[in-house]
Amino acid sequence: MADHLLPPAIVVMGVAGSGKTTVGELLAQRLGWEFRDADSFHPAANIAKMTAGQPLTDADRWPWLAAIADWIDAHRKAGGHGVVTCSALKRAYRDRLRNGHTDVRFVHLKGDIEVIGARMAARQHHFMPTALLKSQFDTLEPPAPDERALSISVELEPEQIVEAVVNMLERDTAPAQRV
Repeated sequence: MADHLLPPAIVVMGVAGSGKTTVGELLAQRLGWEFRDADSFHPAANIAKMTAGQPLTDADRWPWLAAIADWIDAHRKAGGHGVVTCSALKRAYRDRLRNGHTDVRFVHLKGDIEVIGARMAARQHHFMPTALLKSQFDTLEPPAPDERALSISVELEPEQIVEAVVNMLERDTAPAQRV
């Protein structure tokens, strides 16, 4: 793949429990890119609020999204590439992460509330309680076609999801064919 044609960042998005961290880490390893989990950008107040079972408001999310957008912009300025996770539930949030750049790509991990709820119930040592999952689904605005996101089922194995993303990147960076 032509490095200069690759996006500066891929944002692995979806509701809590959709597998963002697992897929993001595997994708970053496969591509040889830096990886950051969006949870590492949250201020302590956000984590405390979610731990207490309170959904975040937009006012809580804007500084968090700005910090992730700054990380993406730093990769752009350095000529590098990165994979970051972020729920990115609303288009306005994704627009903030893009920060006016159309080359940031999103991978939307989608699934139904029962499948994702069962995954959340099985994980340990995470601050996001299963009780907040419905609020995430209520907030979710799936990416529109003009956002050029890859939407992929969480029922696939993480390695299959990574393979689909790599195939998408290869299609996007392949030279145009003459007919």
